Amino acid sequence: MNPKTLRGPFLENEPVVFLDRKDREYLARLDRSRPIAIRGGKFSIEDIIGHEEGSVVRSSVNEPFLVFRPSLPQLIPNLPRNAQVIYPKDLGPILIWADLFPGARVVEAGVGAGALSMALLRAIASEGHLYSYELRQDFVAMAEKNVAKYFGAAPNWTLKIGDVATELEESDIDRVVLDLPEPWQVIKSAWKALRPGGILLCYLPTVLQVKSLVDALRDDQRFACIETLETLMRFWHIKGMSARPQHRMVAHTGFLTCARRLADGQKDIPRSP
Repeated sequence: MNPKTLRGPFLENEPVVFLDRKDREYLARLDRSRPIAIRGGKFSIEDIIGHEEGSVVRSSVNEPFLVFRPSLPQLIPNLPRNAQVIYPKDLGPILIWADLFPGARVVEAGVGAGALSMALLRAIASEGHLYSYELRQDFVAMAEKNVAKYFGAAPNWTLKIGDVATELEESDIDRVVLDLPEPWQVIKSAWKALRPGGILLCYLPTVLQVKSLVDALRDDQRFACIETLETLMRFWHIKGMSARPQHRMVAHTGFLTCARRLADGQKDIPRSP
């Protein structure tokens, strides 16, 4: 996962993803102390370390698998977790609509399994800094474990146990990204933390939550460019003369609402009636 280790032959302790003949994915780690077992067969770690991505390896029952370093769309759904992660189809729009960039200072709240944290860390690179807030200790422990195991060292990541609505203490922040059930409670503290022009982005599963958030942002009158969107994703089946949509698709998962912080003391803001 860490961009510094995305090239060259496989190394010890790297995360890998195995693909069987039906493209089913199995996430593992090249740990010499823990053998990898998939579908009744085992793999020798020594047969994988030193090989290039895209190599074919066979289990002890002679079943062939392709092995790669996991891409984000492969990693995220397979992460160990205590709660639902944000789907890869939403991670991409989050990074774009939040306008993440190398060197950005970002506050995140609602860490869960650490999936979004890893995507944010990749986007801001080593020059940026990510401050993550989470209320639950078990989620913090899971996120720390997943980031260490599947991303690597992240000295530019500060993980805090606390309520971002009342305990947010950072300032001059470029972006605030919230995966919380009631983000409207964070509007005031987010405004204080963000620099002028900074972006607030919230991920919510239901349209009633979105309505409450948008109403609160408009009532606050210190944010502009308020937009809400959702992303639908449909894969296609291409085989021989058959080209059709797959029978299943990832439709609604959540809504993204973003807004930009105004400069201090602005009045007479042009707004639609």
